[in-house]
Amino acid sequence: MDIKKVIDDNFESMVELRRYMHQYPEVSFQEENTKAWIYEQIKDLGLDIRENVGGNGIVARLQVNDSYETVAIRADFDALPIQDEKDVPYRSKTPGVMHACGHDAHTAMLITMAKVLSAHKEELPVNVVFLHQHAEELLPGGAKAMIEDGALENVDYVIGTHVSTKFPVGTIKYNYDTMYANADSFKIVVNGLGGHGATPQVTKDPIIASASLIQQIQTIVSRSVSPLDSAVVSIGAYNAGSVFNVIPGKAEIKGTFRTFTEEVRQIVAERLEQLCMGISASFNVHADIEITYGYPSLKNDHELLDYVIDNVREDSFYVKDVEEVGPAMGGEDFSYFAENRPGCYFYTGVRNSDKKADTPHHHPHFDIDEDGMKTGVETMLKAVLNFNKK
Repeated sequence: MDIKKVIDDNFESMVELRRYMHQYPEVSFQEENTKAWIYEQIKDLGLDIRENVGGNGIVARLQVNDSYETVAIRADFDALPIQDEKDVPYRSKTPGVMHACGHDAHTAMLITMAKVLSAHKEELPVNVVFLHQHAEELLPGGAKAMIEDGALENVDYVIGTHVSTKFPVGTIKYNYDTMYANADSFKIVVNGLGGHGATPQVTKDPIIASASLIQQIQTIVSRSVSPLDSAVVSIGAYNAGSVFNVIPGKAEIKGTFRTFTEEVRQIVAERLEQLCMGISASFNVHADIEITYGYPSLKNDHELLDYVIDNVREDSFYVKDVEEVGPAMGGEDFSYFAENRPGCYFYTGVRNSDKKADTPHHHPHFDIDEDGMKTGVETMLKAVLNFNKK
């Protein structure tokens, strides 16, 4: 296969796929139209297609030879509840919803991969499964449900990428060990006894108790986690009362904590629970905590990562730079796939300030330089085509 020619020949259609999807985004677990649209794009490619896998997921298999190993390539396709404020012809047509994280690009790349590889089936040394995953952006996510519904049956390896405006077009970035953190959340309800603001002595003030609790929570990382480890605990929401002269009966705190190891994850969770117990005793209130464990940390398989990355270090057409970067505190449910099979996950650079493609993810002006999709496709195509040399 002439990889450069194949990419060039399919680039215009890949951009069209991405832009269509960008105009018609759907939020997590509500991707009915997107799911149907993806099916329409791949239904005539000779793939064995399963729909509604674990919800709105699609699993499409290109079976080349029963004696070959099988590699799965995953793309997510849900959008975010954000208003698209870009002044571009492909701006979202759905009020309050947009592809602000690049999942439209992931899907366009995967559909293009399916078209190219099915057309060159006789050249492939490996079977390929195309995993179109719903609901990455919202817990409990779509990956785990897809796995439970058989998405990884007869799959030996799994590969994924995420476009990133942190890195310029032409770059592939990775972390050799941990790409993303454990991403967990908590809600604390502090129940006290409300009353008049002029007589606080007869109340059990949940605002004072919760304010003290918030300060104490910020000591967890500095005093309970080793400085050689990484963790972060952040409060994202606080609600209590609505009237200036009334002490409310309860206060609510919501936050997140991110860690890289299971040991530190449990340390933070235990300290949160202990602090709630202490505040309850100190202020004569009841601080009840609910911890929601989210996506586990995403760890790359060293052997598979070496193989995928080494394929594009030299003699590449669109990949100009390959570099290791530090881990990120974000969460990503590709981690479930990588827990179940040897997995490789990397960043595909799509930043280009000249094209206004340098805004952070999850921002109303988020956009990408679509030339970056060539980099991602080239990396994944080389991984598939050389699999017998792994």
